Parts: sequence; C-alpha cells; structure tokens
Amino acid sequence: PLSSSITVVTWNVGTAMPPNDVTSLLHLNTGETNDADMIAIGLQEVNSKINKRLKDALFTDQWSELFMDVLSPFHFILVSTVRMQGVILLVFAKYYHLPFLQDIQTDCTRTGLGGYWGNKGGVSVRLSIFGHMVCFLNCHLPAHLEKAEQRKEDFATILQMQQFEGHAASGILDHDLVFWFGDLNFRIESLDIRFVKYAIDSNILSQLWEKDQLNIAKNTWPVLSGFQEGPLNFPPTFKFDVGTNKYDSSAKKRKPAWTDRILWKIKSPSVGLGVGGRRPSRGILSVSQLCYRSHMEYTVSDHKPVAAIFAVQFASKVDKPQVDIYVADEWSRPEQAVVRYKVAAGFHRSSWDWIGLYRVGFRHPKDYVSYVWARSDDGERCLEKQLSAVSRLQVMFSEEALPKGKGEYILGYYSNTSSSIAGVTEPFQISLPRSEEGSSPTDSSGSSSEEEDDSTLVLLAPKSRSPSPGKMKRHRSRSPSLAKFQGLILRPSSWDRGTSRSPSPQSRRGLPRDIPTIHLPQEELGGCGAKAKELGRAADSHEGSSFYQTVQEQCGPQCISESPLTRADPRNLGMLPALRLEMIDQAMSQQRESGDQGYSCQRMSPTTPPDCSTSPKEGSSP
Repeated sequence: PLSSSITVVTWNVGTAMPPNDVTSLLHLNTGETNDADMIAIGLQEVNSKINKRLKDALFTDQWSELFMDVLSPFHFILVSTVRMQGVILLVFAKYYHLPFLQDIQTDCTRTGLGGYWGNKGGVSVRLSIFGHMVCFLNCHLPAHLEKAEQRKEDFATILQMQQFEGHAASGILDHDLVFWFGDLNFRIESLDIRFVKYAIDSNILSQLWEKDQLNIAKNTWPVLSGFQEGPLNFPPTFKFDVGTNKYDSSAKKRKPAWTDRILWKIKSPSVGLGVGGRRPSRGILSVSQLCYRSHMEYTVSDHKPVAAIFAVQFASKVDKPQVDIYVADEWSRPEQAVVRYKVAAGFHRSSWDWIGLYRVGFRHPKDYVSYVWARSDDGERCLEKQLSAVSRLQVMFSEEALPKGKGEYILGYYSNTSSSIAGVTEPFQISLPRSEEGSSPTDSSGSSSEEEDDSTLVLLAPKSRSPSPGKMKRHRSRSPSLAKFQGLILRPSSWDRGTSRSPSPQSRRGLPRDIPTIHLPQEELGGCGAKAKELGRAADSHEGSSFYQTVQEQCGPQCISESPLTRADPRNLGMLPALRLEMIDQAMSQQRESGDQGYSCQRMSPTTPPDCSTSPKEGSSP
C-alpha cells in the first residue's frame, strides 16, 4: 500500500493583499519526516473588483503567484487551478508524482443572487491519484446565523450541478475521496456572545461544539451523511479585527464562530458498483487526520486560515508511468541533447504531445525553458499496431533551444489528451558554454535517429530516469526566477489536430477547418518579418503570403471562412482572454471526435492559440 500526505488549507482573505510569507501556513520547513505529497489551497473573497479582475486575466493573480513562489523551491508544481470571482482553488503536487495524476478536470457553480453571481458557490478540481478518484471542493456559503437552511440548499445545489466527463466519477460524491472545505459560514447557536468569549478565553471549547451549526447538521442533514471532521481544538476563526488577534470590537460585535472548516468523505464500498458488481476504482482508501489547526499569526484578514494534514492510504496503486524517459546524466555538448522515451501499450499519443525541458524549481507544466514536439507520425503508428508492443522513440533538442551555462534540469512528457504530464525524469545536469547567438533556428522535431551521431548512443544512461513514487531522491531547488505569465496559459487539448512535424510555434498562415483562426489580410501576412521567413525556410515553406496561399489551397477556402471566429477582432479578443479561451473550446467541442485529419499546417506553441503573428525562435518559450 502507498501512503500519501495531503495538506488542505482554507482561508477567507477578505480582499487583502497577500502577506510576505506563508511558509508556516503550508507547514514547510517543519523538519517533519512525513512531508506533504500534495497541497490543496482554497481561498475566498480574493479581490475581484473589475479593474483587479482584468489585471488578473492578463497576469496571474498575486495570491497564486505567492503560493507558486513559495512552493516551487520545495518541488511542488501547480497541477490545476480554477477561479470563480473571489473563490480560488489551487492544487499542487511534487513533480515526481505528476505522471500518476490523470483525468484532471475542474468545475464551478454560482449560488449568489439565485445562481447568477459567483461571490458565493463552489469550485472543484477532480483527478485520479494513483488510480483513485479524488475531488477537492472549495465553497463559500451564505453568511449570517439565520441562513443555515440556505447553506444546506446551496451545498446540495453544488453537489447536483457539478458534473464531470467520464464514467469513473461523474458527480462529486461518486469520487472515492472528497475533501470539502472553505468558508462554510456555519455559526454558534443559542449561546450568548459573552459566554462564547468566556469559553474561548478559558479554553473550554468543547462546551461550544454541541451548539455549532455544522456539528448539528452532520447528524440531521442527509446531504452531509458520511462527511467527517476532526475535533475543533482551535479557537473560532471569525471574526477578528484586521491586523490583530482580537475578536470583533466594532459596533456589530459579531459572535465568534468556526466558519472556516475542512471535512472529508470516503465513498462507501456499497455505493456506485461497476459492471459485474465490482468497484471501478483500484481499492479501498483509508484516511487519518494528522493535524487540524488554525494559524493565528496571520492577521491580514478578519478570518484566520485553517490547515489540515491527512495521511491517505491507498490499498493499491498505479506506480508505472505511461511514458518512461531515458536521458544522459549530463549534457555538456549540443549533440548529447538526445531524448529517448518508451510509451506504454495502450497510451493514446497525440500529434500535439510535446517534451518540455524544465529548470529544477519550475512552477507549472507550461513553465518550460524549451520544448520539442514528440514524434507521432503515421508510419510510427502503423508500426505500433503491427508490433502490438511498447514503442521506443527518440527526439533531439536543437542547439538553439538549449539553455547555456550550468544548471539542473528535468524533462517532462506532456500528454495533450489528458492535459497532464505523463512522464518525468530525475534532475540531470546541463553544462553548455555560453556563446553569442548567431545561428538561425532549425527544426528540432525534424531531427531523427538516422541523423544522430553514433557517439551519442554511448553517452545515454542504460536505465530509465523516470522515478516511481516513493523512490524519488530528495533534491534541493535552485529556485530560479521563472516567467510569470501563467495566467495567459491556454490549454492545448482543443487543438489536437493535424500531423505536421514542424515545431515552429505560431507559424501558421492558414488553418484546417476544425481549428478556429483569425484571418489576417495577405498584405499583413506578407510582411511578418525576418524570423517568420527563417522559420518558413526551415519548414521548406514559401515566404509571406505565398505560403498562406499554399496552405489555403491544400485545406480549401472553407478552412478559413467556416470558423465562427474568422471575423473576430483580435484586439477585442485580447481584452478578455478568458472569454476567448471559452469561445474557442465551445467552437471546437463538437468536432473533437473527428481525430487527426493530417492537414498540412504548421505547428503552434503548446501555450499559445493559433494565429498569424510573427513566429518566435523554435524551441523557445512563447
């Protein structure tokens, strides 16, 4: 059995700016031997005024930036995040666990103003962890003592409305394990405020437990059946004077309450049996709570944050990554930048899969230094079907795509189908001399094993560098300064089309009909600049508008004209990138089943939408 440590944090931040340090809140640097494997952070009342939301749409919000900055030196990677106005949920995991986190989906439900406003409601991230379905649900429920029934109705609405794709766990309560947390806003009934404060000061909190609305509801509300919570051995977390540890001294003098809570629920073995009466998951879970406490040292909000640490025991585990990556222990010459990888049988490869090169201490899967497209042409697919075995493939990073100087790096195989990393390596060294950039970009994905220098084969390590969970060596991070434009990340899952092998990002001039595009006039395309011409020559394409005409002839005029976004003003789309992403996903959702069509089109960057702008250097971060 595999035991994993999961930390859950909830904090109503009251529109405040982030504090300087959250290390103690996340239980880092504690010297504990049982380090966390995953961390889920639920925030409520993040500043969501219109000017702030527009800024956060263009750049990552300050709270997310803070947690990524603090956690990346400890090898935590942002697995997924979802935001609904002021309600944010972030899920982090150690980088060597990423290949075992699959089927990642998010959802959100508004309950404010009858379901039209997102100041109240719930956001969730669900995923498969070592083959077990787990859901994290962050909620902000209605306030005030007399709204207990409204809180029950809103929670039931959230459970009913949130649905996920796939048959393993379509609803929240269908998951093997559910963590429910947030500002649930339950209050203390009946007792006078003076007695409540006396019980707090005298540390006789148990006398308040039986009057806590959530404790009462757990025994009387069917919707809460099976949810568990640890003892409330910490003082009520609401409401404090901002900047102090003193309870509300304003004219309202609100009664202290445990509004901020963390609960969990294990799916009953008799619920949700699969075909033949068998459970679809891979075994029964056991959960024990190791810690449940508030953090009085944080005073930026009128709420105190609450953290809980869980030891989750998996009865069985998936400990074999879908992609094993083989790489030399050190790259000291450009010709050593050869990556071999072995894909497990049954793994669905896509033309949009790619292998990223990351610095140790990277923050999220798109935070790569450079990348190369994974090879997935038709010939290889036919060979795989004939052999009916695992495939061993090889790609090579071009010299221009490699970082200069010395440092520790990690390789990761990003699966477009699952929108997650399917394989990673242990850290290895890159030691390349610094030199002036003078050479033109080349097509790294065009490099093949036939063109490889035979001397590099000797330098490849004989063993796989893809670690299994629990066998990973601890490495300290260099905590490099990385790009801070994660807010602009667009998921490439909707662009799984085409079989062109060119890795040149953003070099499309025309696109197949199932990929919405913005049609620029040919006179603009003809003057895209020197970089576009260089990439055009590298891809054996024509320059300027002639290349656009070639693609248009191959795809047909309907490739451009049928798109619902063809006539969209790119300046207007740029103002609301979140809306743009949603529209693209909606426009293509009905065409995903068509599969790869083999259009002769240039590739785009894994982090950028298709457009006709000037192409950046191949292999560089877009």
